[in-house]
Amino acid sequence: MQKRIKEIIRGNKVLLQCMNCVSYFIRKHSFVSSQKYWCNRYKKKGNSGCGSYGPVAEFKARIMNDFIVKNNVHSVIEFGCGDGNQLSLLKIPKYIGLDISPDALNCCKLRFKKDPEKSFFLYGSEYFLENRHDFFADAAFSIDVVYHLTETAVFDQYLVDLFSSADKWVLIYAADTCKNHRFQSPHVKHRKFTEYIKQKFPQWKCVEVIKAAIPLKEDPINGSDADFFVYKKDNTKNEDK
Repeated sequence: MQKRIKEIIRGNKVLLQCMNCVSYFIRKHSFVSSQKYWCNRYKKKGNSGCGSYGPVAEFKARIMNDFIVKNNVHSVIEFGCGDGNQLSLLKIPKYIGLDISPDALNCCKLRFKKDPEKSFFLYGSEYFLENRHDFFADAAFSIDVVYHLTETAVFDQYLVDLFSSADKWVLIYAADTCKNHRFQSPHVKHRKFTEYIKQKFPQWKCVEVIKAAIPLKEDPINGSDADFFVYKKDNTKNEDK
């Protein structure tokens, strides 16, 4: 019966739009903050989302693995490691994973307990400041996180921590746009982050943009509207001094 009802709704554009509106307002009303959303999601045995599985995850893994080899990266710190499924596809010599969800971290610790080169820590401003000397690597990764930072203060601090933890490289996978749809999920907020980085972190230069293999508009299921943005630290000013 339920299957039949779903088929009827999907086949009727008016009903589908009404259901989408109702779903949006329910989700918006229950949304408190980006941190609580993800902590509750993992607590309820949810995963990191479709972007960490299937064709999109495989594409991202290929790009990241090539990046690591090409640039001789020996260590990576990732801000937002999630449930670790994306990580399972990567070949990283030494890895530090940070996340705001204790449940996500427990999942990663269990999954990679036999790998001594991977370590996981709770991410938060107070924890990060106390252990800043431990959170540093050749490259800092931010994969599918930037557009989930709905609060401006959280977004600002996240980027400060991200760029201050990298010796030479920062790799961001996100949609560089300020277009936000009327009924998009409340835990999503797009920003033109490249312009923000250009103003706030002038020492870091975007040296490459790698487009998504399958654009979201071409394939709503397996596609993505995010791209890879490769940032490299420009040390020429320091060398001149």
